[in-house]
Amino acid sequence: MIRRRHLLAASAAAALAAPHIANAQAARTVKMGSLRLIHSMTPHFYQRFAPAGLTIEIITFDSPTDGKNAVVTGSVACGGFGIAAATLGAAAGEPVVVVGAFCNKGMGVISKAGSDVRAIADLRGKRVGIWPGSTQEVFILERLRESGMSVRDITAVRVPFGEMHAMLSRGDIDAYVGAEPGPGLSISSGVGQLVEYPYGTAMGGLNMIFGTSEDLIKNDPALVRTMLNIHRQASEYMKANPAEVAEATVRILGAPRAAVEQALGAGNVEYIWKLDDTVLRQSRTYAEQMLQLRQIRRLPNFDTFLNPSFSNAIATA
Repeated sequence: MIRRRHLLAASAAAALAAPHIANAQAARTVKMGSLRLIHSMTPHFYQRFAPAGLTIEIITFDSPTDGKNAVVTGSVACGGFGIAAATLGAAAGEPVVVVGAFCNKGMGVISKAGSDVRAIADLRGKRVGIWPGSTQEVFILERLRESGMSVRDITAVRVPFGEMHAMLSRGDIDAYVGAEPGPGLSISSGVGQLVEYPYGTAMGGLNMIFGTSEDLIKNDPALVRTMLNIHRQASEYMKANPAEVAEATVRILGAPRAAVEQALGAGNVEYIWKLDDTVLRQSRTYAEQMLQLRQIRRLPNFDTFLNPSFSNAIATA
């Protein structure tokens, strides 16, 4: 299901490095895809950094795949979604392009509080909530491999992120691999305990990316650069103002304040924007992991799938 939220400009907060968007074009509305997660809050700060005449309309998705599909079909100009959804699309030949980073971390392996599941190895034989096709799935499969196990050693239960905490609370599952604010909610409420933040693999804390389509890059590269520059400014503002981020997350997502403060206070959300060498390397490693797991049949064409030119131009402007 798609939910829409319109953010209208009260005033332009800053001039961008692409002023012709404001000066040469009439008033314009651009659609930006976002997910209902703490680590997808950045678009809600875009409007204050948009040039005069540009309105950002946020289209909220509950699934990373839906967010990616909206970019591919042109329903939104750009979107923030998981590297998993982006890689799946690119490997299938879809015209999705990663032009920036979006947010790292935001994951957590959580078990029932007081249980004996305190390490990845303890998941053997347990019912573990996993959302198929998600970034979290690739991370937990790699952590299982590093612990001498595979998915056959657990009972994987298909669970959407938004239902993981409730299912753990009821005892329907023994643990889950979730996305914030789920882990923060389980820990802060006393329902769950942290097994680990799964960032020790070669993929680091890679999670969400800033994506657009090949068509938009070809037909309106100035808009791509403007949107990524807005994303840069919003990301840097959020890193400097965590209290405001927490307030906005509680207000917009309806997330419990304790869960939000747990996630942000633990440093489990890292707002970023630059498609630098680290993100590029981790993205390639991630795709190779998906290939080994047979989640994709071939690697994406990295020359078109990963496009750091906009990020590099903004970084040096």
